[in-house]
Amino acid sequence: MTKKIFSILLVAVMLVTSFTALSVSAFAAESAEDGATLANANGDAAGTEEVPEQLITIKNSKYDAEAGTLTVTLSNKGEAISNAYLIVTQFDNTLVTFDSADYISSSYTSFPAVAIGELGKGKAIDVVFHVTLAGDAEEMPAVSAVLQYAPASGESVEAGMAVEYVEFDNIIIKEEAPSKLDVVVNFLKQTGFSMLAKNWKCIIMILISCVLLYLAIGRGFEPLLLVPIAIGMLLTNLPGAEMFHEALFANGHVHWDLFVASENFTPGLIDYLYLGVKFGIYPCLIFIGVGAMTDFAPLIANPKSLLLGAAAQLGIFMAYGGSLLLNNLPWFSYTCKQAASIGIIGGADGPTAIFVTSKLAPELLGPIAVAAYSYMALVPVIQPPIMKALTTKKERMIKMDTLREVSKKEKIFFPIIVTVFVALLVPSAAPLVGCLMFGNLLKECGVTDRLSKTAQNELMNIVTIFLGISVGATATADTFLAPRTLGIIVLGVIAFSFGTAGGVLLAKLMNLFLPKDKKINPLIGSAGVSAVPMAARVSQVVGQKENPSNFLLMHAMGPNVAGVIGSAIAAGALIALFG
Repeated sequence: MTKKIFSILLVAVMLVTSFTALSVSAFAAESAEDGATLANANGDAAGTEEVPEQLITIKNSKYDAEAGTLTVTLSNKGEAISNAYLIVTQFDNTLVTFDSADYISSSYTSFPAVAIGELGKGKAIDVVFHVTLAGDAEEMPAVSAVLQYAPASGESVEAGMAVEYVEFDNIIIKEEAPSKLDVVVNFLKQTGFSMLAKNWKCIIMILISCVLLYLAIGRGFEPLLLVPIAIGMLLTNLPGAEMFHEALFANGHVHWDLFVASENFTPGLIDYLYLGVKFGIYPCLIFIGVGAMTDFAPLIANPKSLLLGAAAQLGIFMAYGGSLLLNNLPWFSYTCKQAASIGIIGGADGPTAIFVTSKLAPELLGPIAVAAYSYMALVPVIQPPIMKALTTKKERMIKMDTLREVSKKEKIFFPIIVTVFVALLVPSAAPLVGCLMFGNLLKECGVTDRLSKTAQNELMNIVTIFLGISVGATATADTFLAPRTLGIIVLGVIAFSFGTAGGVLLAKLMNLFLPKDKKINPLIGSAGVSAVPMAARVSQVVGQKENPSNFLLMHAMGPNVAGVIGSAIAAGALIALFG
């Protein structure tokens, strides 16, 4: 497979190289001919003696009706000149009028003239006349002119120094069309390959996006999220694509004036998609889908698991403290808002991390989102060593009783009660928790099956695409390739580790006060991080390795869904404190 990919890339490079070589060879002769012909395209100097090596031409002229100006661009390919005047000698005064300010004292006292001064070798200069066209004139009429000048090393004209002249039959010309070789060269300069060669950071970001694609597609790590994020990262770092512009969202604000009146760029597709992230729309819609797919019965049946979900939020506050401690190092500098956004990675909840970061530290959205989803995908790798290190074999073999059956009424009342309680306790958490419980109510009430299925499938899938691409696009080279990104990655591992440890240790502590036949398997405490349902599956796998007859999945789902609620409440608390 690697050989096939290498062969395809080699063929592509050979095609591009061949195209460039053919273009250069085909037009080289024409370019040489154009370069050798240095005669004045505006007309020979009639009646004047040709000055050796004095090649002064008019490159372009432009009439600006709004400004009332005629700009003539002179180019000097010969020796430097001085004391120069461009003097209009003939024009139709019924069609065009020159401003009186352009009539200066010269040998042509009755004609408009503009003093140029010096014009060095190989230089160009714009000469501006102030003109007004007659009402019925549609375009600038023909205008003849004479360039009067002296050699740069000569004496002044006023001292009687002999002057030279170049006559122009008509200074109203259109800009010369570029040669075919110039067209090819300009095209090659505007390609992404040319831009990429000047920006090594973009190359690194493209490689990082490819690594994420490999983890998602080749290894199956959170593919529904990492694939859109990787594609968004790829698109935003392709030079010239212009699909996302950080200037539109600089300093944490949406600059609406730039959306409609920017002269430097046109807003791209991802700029508009990103508004859903900026306004917190996508994370809330994701939570509706998560709620519709979540069964809260294990949590209702075993309310103690709510404490395990709360304990697993320890990682959030440890990462927050760690961020502030890193400020003692010269390479890092995090504000309290940025530290809070980094800390939320410990909740192992991507939408929550995005929701908090978009409000507190939008400049870190790319690195934090990539870190959060990457570590969610690595839960099966990060958690087991910590779980085994903090528990004994005997503890891992604890079997738990089957959970009681939860009634339909309990399932219906639970999301309503939780929404009211959390919204009153932490109002800023209401959007996330409210949407989560709304989705769950659609699932449990039994009369909104169509809405429940839509939330679980179509809505969830569409929003996931928009969210992933938008978040990935914020990972631009300048933002991502910075020392603070390395700090975010390290702190993310710390957050996940302490979150896992917090749940396990609280379960061990609870066992000290529970009767022997009601002991909790500490492994389910690790599911308190809200990576649903992956963390619960990890608890099941580790537990079955110690005791194949042990089934912990449903028990672990209690702390798991409690972690979703806990991380949303923690997010609301951080927003209330630092928002």
